Amino acid sequence: MALFQSGNPTLSQKIFSKSAADVSGEVMTVRGTMNKFGFMLFMVIGGAAYTWRLLAQGAPETMQTFMMIGIFGGLICAIAIIFKPTWAPYLAPAYGLLEGFFLGGISAIMNEAFAEKYPGLVMQAVGLTFGVAIAMFLLYNFKIIKATEKFKSVIISATMGIAIFYLIAMVVRMFGVNMPFMYDSSALGIGISLFVIAIAALNLILDFDMIERGADAGAPKYMEWYGAFGLLVTIVWLYIEMLKLLSRFAGRK
Repeated sequence: MALFQSGNPTLSQKIFSKSAADVSGEVMTVRGTMNKFGFMLFMVIGGAAYTWRLLAQGAPETMQTFMMIGIFGGLICAIAIIFKPTWAPYLAPAYGLLEGFFLGGISAIMNEAFAEKYPGLVMQAVGLTFGVAIAMFLLYNFKIIKATEKFKSVIISATMGIAIFYLIAMVVRMFGVNMPFMYDSSALGIGISLFVIAIAALNLILDFDMIERGADAGAPKYMEWYGAFGLLVTIVWLYIEMLKLLSRFAGRK
């Protein structure tokens, strides 16, 4: 039964179904999950503020070091959480902090690079990210968009297609083959960014549905951290895509 499905690989049927069968104490709630997501978001902001300040203080090398720590440390934490959800209460906050190191660094770099052409680019990306996230939550909460099986299959397929496309682009670039539309300000490039943002936003619908179903099924309490972690993964993806889109628009000026 496809009770738990999400385009986000961290929120999968297997993980939630297995956890729901192992309940021995307190159970997961939607409010508890969102509270933990809020705490993780606070960790992201804290980490981002630190690396942002490093660049402002004239320490780009130190900032880059923390960015690398954020990238690889965050990846290790994410893999560990996915394969061992019971570790989520301990590793999810660390993941938030590490992602903050990376996001703060890349945001500071983008802010400096487009200071003249597009002042306020980063704040606009932040505002758009949260605006889209709130809009998706309202659309889900008022049942305007429903996470039907057909809807899920389309978004999951599109998400997998994007992942494969990005992987191919990364591999061919390693062999010296450039795909300009991946980075330039052409109409095709902007169109690709808009499509990816739309899919990332719709993944939030699946994430909200997954968390709600997990709570209804009585998943164990630690899955609140896991659900918050999965939601943050989608939010981070959405923010990065927003940065890319706005940088494309800046390149057209």
